[in-house]
Amino acid sequence: MRKKIIAANWKMNMTVAETESFLESFRLEIEDVTGVEIVIAPPFTALAKLSELLGGSQKIRLGAQNFYFEKSGAYTGEISATMLRELFVKYVIVGHSERRAIFGETDAIINQKVLAAHASELKPILCVGETLAEREAGKEKQVLETQLRGGLAGVTPGQLLDTVIAYEPVWAIGTGKTATSAQAQDAHAHTRAVIAGLSDQATADKVRIQYGGSVKPANARELLHQPDIDGALVGGASLEARSFAEIIKAGGEE
Repeated sequence: MRKKIIAANWKMNMTVAETESFLESFRLEIEDVTGVEIVIAPPFTALAKLSELLGGSQKIRLGAQNFYFEKSGAYTGEISATMLRELFVKYVIVGHSERRAIFGETDAIINQKVLAAHASELKPILCVGETLAEREAGKEKQVLETQLRGGLAGVTPGQLLDTVIAYEPVWAIGTGKTATSAQAQDAHAHTRAVIAGLSDQATADKVRIQYGGSVKPANARELLHQPDIDGALVGGASLEARSFAEIIKAGGEE
């Protein structure tokens, strides 16, 4: 049984004050929730405050939205794994489609981040997904395999078990469009098959694969109860405490 993992990616939203207010409300909303791993990835400016507020919580894990693969040095504007570990960050998002499209991150760069995360005992959430043009051309499975093989190069089966994959169809991120549950399940099953090819079926069966792409309370339950969907990477809907809590509750339902 793979434990569902629901992660909030706040992107470039939420000040420190807003983070504090959110957490106060959010904790009340999820008091009775069990059986779901919850991750919040705030902007870097709010990491220290959220770490302080969480106080080592086992119910809500701290995540980061990005980091650089070098340990230290002349890399203006970047954050290292050591800096994240100091704040008790557990997860780090790697290869988000916005990092790929806007900031030009390649599979090779993303792979260096995945390996560096594991070397520092951070758990990477590796994002993969196709654009609308790639899906319309029938290339979505080819794109997923290329991104998975590139991003996971050199990752051991043991490290794979501490890696979360997030399938995020680029055409469904922030657009209000969502892959149908059948489309999402098909992509997740293909992703798991590729992972099995990179390692073995027993390992692939244990790797958690999230869906990310306009997840909201209205569609969460159907998506989260597909056989190969093990959670969600939530953007806009995670900025409001009750909305995010409803998605988490949907993941906790049998």
